[in-house]
Amino acid sequence: MNEIVHGVDPRDPSIPALVWAAEEAVRRGLRLRLVVAVPPAHDRLRHDVGGHLSALRLRAESALANAEDLVRELRPGPPTQAELVDGNPAEVLVARTPYADLAVVGSRHLGRVAEVLSEGSVVVPLTARAECPVVVVGEPAHPAVHPPFIVVGVDGSSGCRAAVAFAVAEASLREARLRALRVWSRPLHARDDVAQRLSERRRLLAESLAGWAERYPDVDIEQEIVRGHPVEELTRASQEALALVVGRGGQGDDSATRLSSTVRGLLHGAACPVITVPPPRATGTVGTAHRADRARSRTDRPAPSD
Repeated sequence: MNEIVHGVDPRDPSIPALVWAAEEAVRRGLRLRLVVAVPPAHDRLRHDVGGHLSALRLRAESALANAEDLVRELRPGPPTQAELVDGNPAEVLVARTPYADLAVVGSRHLGRVAEVLSEGSVVVPLTARAECPVVVVGEPAHPAVHPPFIVVGVDGSSGCRAAVAFAVAEASLREARLRALRVWSRPLHARDDVAQRLSERRRLLAESLAGWAERYPDVDIEQEIVRGHPVEELTRASQEALALVVGRGGQGDDSATRLSSTVRGLLHGAACPVITVPPPRATGTVGTAHRADRARSRTDRPAPSD
């Protein structure tokens, strides 16, 4: 634990993602691990495989050095550790997530199909398989908005509990408001009891947030229910947010099917960094909240009961 992992893409380094990771490491008092992976050469028709790999390694070394230089220019800057590894970038980063508090990558703004099938893409496989929360920085945060806020998507599932835990702790760290948003699809039939359905969703939203206001009295938690499509409404809410937090959702062995359709849509469409939180680990603890507590040196608050 006690570190943030940032995957540096030597082909298209993301300055916003690097700055986000460095600032978050300082905020949490963690080490920043900069990782560049050099993928194997799969083109058997290439005669100069050795020269190709040498060129890839030189580009990777340059990207890593540039990232270190930029972090050193930040005041204050976090302690860093640079790592150059041979291997598939997604697999290299996934292998480091059991020991990290966060994994941060930039988005290359690929299309949905390309993001899944592209050999060099790490966003989907990392987000789907990581054992820690993953931050995808496609667009920078909006720190100029006052008061700042973080959005968390709440769908009432057990998987969203970890997302709520992370979002409340992160809002406290950043001295931000928290907008807890539950999206309600429009009734299929006009005769549906709209008032009753709305009341039920308000109850479920309140239950998902129960106990967190008492544990984090410094965080102003706003509960909102809106009608529409989850991707569209959460994307709209992300327009001026510091970050958008969602549970991973989905299931299956393939990386693409481990992500819900909502998460996949938000990775491509959100207007701020997207933080995807995996389900709690086998220990059953809400690890993300406990780690944020350590960063604030507050260990005297029990976790809210279900």
